[in-house]
Amino acid sequence: MLRLVRLLLLLLLPPSGSPEPSEPPGLASLSPGAPPQAPDLLFADGLRAYSAGAWAPAVALLREALRSREALGRARRDCGASCAAQPDAELPGQLLGVPQSASGPRAWEPLLLRATLRRAECLTQCAERRLGPGGTARLRMGSVLREAFRRREPYNYLQRAYYQLKKLDLAASAAHTFFVANPTHLQMREDMAKYRRMSGIRPQSFQDLVTPLYWAAYDTGLELLVQQEVALALPKLEEALQGSLAHMESCRAGCEGPEEQQVSEEEVEEGSQGGLYEAIAGHWVRVLQCRQHCVADTATRPGRDFPVPDFIPNQLRRLHEAYAQVGNVSKAMESILSVLLFYPEDEAAKKALNQYQTQLGEPRPGLGPREDIQRFILRSLGEKRQLYYAMEHLGTSFKDPDSWTPEALIPEALREKLREDQEKRPWDQEPPQSKSLPYWKDVLLLEGVTLTQDVLSPVDVLLLEGVTLTQDAQQLNGSERAVLDGLLTPAECGVLLQLAKDAAEAGARSGYRGRRSPHSPHERFEGLTVLKAAQLARAGTVGRPGAKLLLEVSERVRALTQAYFSPERPLHLSFTHLVCRTAIEGEQEQRMDLSHPVHADNCVLDPDTGECWREPPAYTYRDYSGLLYLNDDFKGGDLFFTQPNALTVTAQVRPRCGRLVAFSSGGENPHGVWAVTRGRRCALALWHTWAPEHREQEWTEAEELLREEEEEEEEEEEEEILNRDPSPEPPSHKLQRVQDKAGKLLRVREEL
Repeated sequence: MLRLVRLLLLLLLPPSGSPEPSEPPGLASLSPGAPPQAPDLLFADGLRAYSAGAWAPAVALLREALRSREALGRARRDCGASCAAQPDAELPGQLLGVPQSASGPRAWEPLLLRATLRRAECLTQCAERRLGPGGTARLRMGSVLREAFRRREPYNYLQRAYYQLKKLDLAASAAHTFFVANPTHLQMREDMAKYRRMSGIRPQSFQDLVTPLYWAAYDTGLELLVQQEVALALPKLEEALQGSLAHMESCRAGCEGPEEQQVSEEEVEEGSQGGLYEAIAGHWVRVLQCRQHCVADTATRPGRDFPVPDFIPNQLRRLHEAYAQVGNVSKAMESILSVLLFYPEDEAAKKALNQYQTQLGEPRPGLGPREDIQRFILRSLGEKRQLYYAMEHLGTSFKDPDSWTPEALIPEALREKLREDQEKRPWDQEPPQSKSLPYWKDVLLLEGVTLTQDVLSPVDVLLLEGVTLTQDAQQLNGSERAVLDGLLTPAECGVLLQLAKDAAEAGARSGYRGRRSPHSPHERFEGLTVLKAAQLARAGTVGRPGAKLLLEVSERVRALTQAYFSPERPLHLSFTHLVCRTAIEGEQEQRMDLSHPVHADNCVLDPDTGECWREPPAYTYRDYSGLLYLNDDFKGGDLFFTQPNALTVTAQVRPRCGRLVAFSSGGENPHGVWAVTRGRRCALALWHTWAPEHREQEWTEAEELLREEEEEEEEEEEEEILNRDPSPEPPSHKLQRVQDKAGKLLRVREEL
C-alpha cells in the first residue's frame, strides 16, 4: 500500500521547493547489466518524464520498467525450479527448539516448518544473487501496477514517446504490441491506421513484442492441418503444447511471489485475519487459487477476455489426429491415452484406443500417456482437493477453470451449490444459454411489470412464441439493452435478402443513390424503405411477398420491443430501413476505420465530456432502437456498445439470421459497427417513438398500397370465377376458399 501511495504522489506532485528537474530521478543509475530496479517506481518516473515532455528519459525509464518486470518474473521462475530440485537439507534441531527425535500429536510441525524455512532460505539467496540485495521483496508490485502491465500500458506511452523522437519503426512496433492486447481501443485503431499510411515505416516493424511464441506455433499448426500439411504441422503442434506447459509453469511461479493483501479496516477490527495457522492457510489458498487460474491465463489469447475452452486437451486431440494421419501409431496412442486422462469416458477416444490396441497386438511396456500431462493432471487434482476442502470447511471460494474435473473429487455437500452457481453463471463465462419465453415473463414480473391481455394483444402473444432472450441488460454490461433470437426463420431471412438484392439491382438505393457509404470509403450502402419496397412491388420490380414480409416483420419488432421495454406505454414505428453494407473488394488491406462510428440515436454524443446533447441534428424523438439481422456470411460487422467516452467497448454482438438487438436510443447506449471487411451484411434498422405525431407515415402508405393491390387482384380473380363457364363442383377446400374471398369482397364493397 505504501508503494501505491508513493506511486500516486510521484505521478501527481513535483518535488516541493524546487523546479521540475530536467531529468527524472533515477535515470542516471540506468545502465546495461545493472541490477533491476523496482518496476513500479520506474514506471512512475517514466510517466512523470512523459508528462514533462522529456521523451528520451521517458523511453529509457519505461523500457527499464519492462526489463525489470521481466527479470523479476524470470528470477521467480528459475529460483522456484532450482530450489524445488534441491535435496531437503535438514535444519539444526535447536533452531526450532524441538529435538528431531520428538514424537507426538504435533510432531509434524517441525517437519513442516523445517521444510518451509529451508525453501525460504533457498529462494531468498537465489533471488539476491540474481536481483541484488532485497531480492524479490524489493521489486514487488501492487495489484494496480500488475494490471497496468498486463494491459501493456507502458507500450502505449512508449509508442507516443518514440513518435515524438521521430523513431517511427519503434513507435509502430510499440503501438502494435499494445493494440494486440487491446483490439477494441478505438484511439489506438486510429493511431495504427496512421502508422500504416506512413511510407517511412517498414512492414516488419508491426510486430508483437510480448505475445508468447506458443500462440504463433499453435495457429501455424492448425493452419497446416487445414492445408493437409500434416508432417509440417506436427512440430508446430508439439512446440505449441510444450510452450503452453512452460508458460503455465512461469505463471505458477509468479503465484509464489509477494503480493499486497488488501484488508479492510472492518476485518482488522473484527480480528478476521485469525492466528498463525489461519494466516498460513489463507495465504496458501490464495496461492492455490492463483495456480489454478494459470490454466485460463495460458489459454487466453492477448486481447481476448476469455480462454480457449479445453485448451490443453484439444491440443492433444490435434496431435493425435496428426500422428494418426502420418502413421505414427505409438505417438497417436500416447496422445489419445493423454486425452483419456482428462475425459475417461470420451467415446471417440476409447474407440481410437481400441483400434490402436488391436493394431499393435500385445501390450507394449512403457507405452502410456505423456509424462508431462500425467504430472500436470496429478498436481492439478491435488490442488483442487485442497481448494474444495477449504471451500467446505473454511468458507473460501474457488471457481474451477476446468470442465474435466471428476465430480467425485468435489465434496458431496458442495455439488448442489456448484450446480446452482453453474446455472447462474453469466453469458460471458460460457456459451450463451437462450432463455425461453416463460423465463422472460418471470423477469418482467420480477421487475414489477404484469403481462396481461390488456397489455399484450393476442397478436403480440403469438409473436412472442418461439422468441428467446439470449442476453439481457446485465449480460450486455449496460441498461435498456437486450438480444433476442428467433424473430425470423431462415426462409424469411432469405426472402428479405432477395428483396434487398432485387431492389439494389433495380437501382433503388434509398438515400444513397448508389454512392459509397457515408461513414466509410471502403464500403457501399444499399438502403430500402418500406414505401419504396411497396412501390417496387406494385411495379413488378420486386416480389410482393418480400415487401409484405418487410411490413409484417417491422410490426413484429415493434410489438416485441414494446412488450419487453414499454408494456404500459404504446410505442410507434418511427422509421424502418433495410440496409446492406458491402465491403469493396481490393480496398480492405490494413483497414482500421469503422463501418459506422460510435454514436447515440437520439442525441449528439460528446466523448470528451461523456455528455449526450438531445438536440438537432439528432432525431430527438426516437426512444428505442432495433437492429434485426438477416445473415452472418460476412467478415466483421459486429455491433458493439461503448462507454460514453466512445472508446471503451462494453459489449459486442455478432449478427445472425433472426437476431434482434433492441435498446433505448439515448446516451446510455453509445454504439457502433466494426468494419465489414468481406461480404455483404444486411439488417433491418428500426426506430420507435412514444410520440404519435412522429409515427412513420410511409409505413401506413406502404400498407395501403399493398392492400389496394391485393384487393384488386382478389376482385379480378372473383370476376374470373363468376365469368367462368359452369364446371363440376371444385373440391371442398377450394370451394371454401372461393366463398371466403367472395364474402370478403362483398364486405369491402359494402364498406365503400
